Amino acid sequence: MKSKKNYVLFGLILVILAGASFSFNTIYAKTTHLRLATTTSTENSGLLEVLLLPFEVKFGVKVDVIVVGTGKALKLGENGDVDVVLVHARAAEDKFIQEGYGVNRRDVMYNDFIILGPFDDPAKIKDEKNVVLALRKISEQKIYFVSRGDDSGTHKKEKSLWQKTGINPQGKWYMEVGQGMGAALQIAYEKQAYILCDRGTFLAYKDKIDLIILFEGDPLLFNPYGIMAVNPALYPQVKYIEAMQLIAWVTSVEGQKIIKEYKKEGEALFYSMAIK
Repeated sequence: MKSKKNYVLFGLILVILAGASFSFNTIYAKTTHLRLATTTSTENSGLLEVLLLPFEVKFGVKVDVIVVGTGKALKLGENGDVDVVLVHARAAEDKFIQEGYGVNRRDVMYNDFIILGPFDDPAKIKDEKNVVLALRKISEQKIYFVSRGDDSGTHKKEKSLWQKTGINPQGKWYMEVGQGMGAALQIAYEKQAYILCDRGTFLAYKDKIDLIILFEGDPLLFNPYGIMAVNPALYPQVKYIEAMQLIAWVTSVEGQKIIKEYKKEGEALFYSMAIK
């Protein structure tokens, strides 16, 4: 008799578990997924995780993050393969909007670029007056310089800075690695080379690499980030409403507070732009 009762109880438990599993799978299947293309710098810094989780909970939207360089992120938007784009290359962003691929661009945050290098600073750039002179010194002495070479926002910035020097960097000393910021930093560390880096990623990685800040502060190194929705008039399949919810979130008082308060070892990685 006791054995029979146990079988009945076991059967009831299985039914309850099956029902719970069905309910969970049904809810999960109904979850809206929003595709966000963004840069390796936002991912490497650790900011995305703390910024997106509250949004997902509040709106019931799962954000599928595609981490690539700015150029590739914008190309995904141009092809309608994502719903929203968060990048840092203002000229390319403006072109993306002007050509009709994106709508409703908003400023989100900023930090700055810095030039990192080995402690002994072989090119002696530390006391230079501006970034153009610093890069010229590196080029003239043919000291190793690591370029991301991936059409990212950082790479675009670096190319614009070289243009201002009037120098076309090439040769063994100039290493285009085609990697994200974290991987490029590791290569620069191994080669004890100079590298242009966004401050947020450096602060997140500085305990892993034996490089220091050797040049900073030039207005040319300003690094703003913008977010925009992919144009639903071009691609009706994109999740425009959810994209606008995300844009509203990251530029809201709450979202901007998260950005403003996100720090590593007491140092801010980004500064809010939408709300100051």
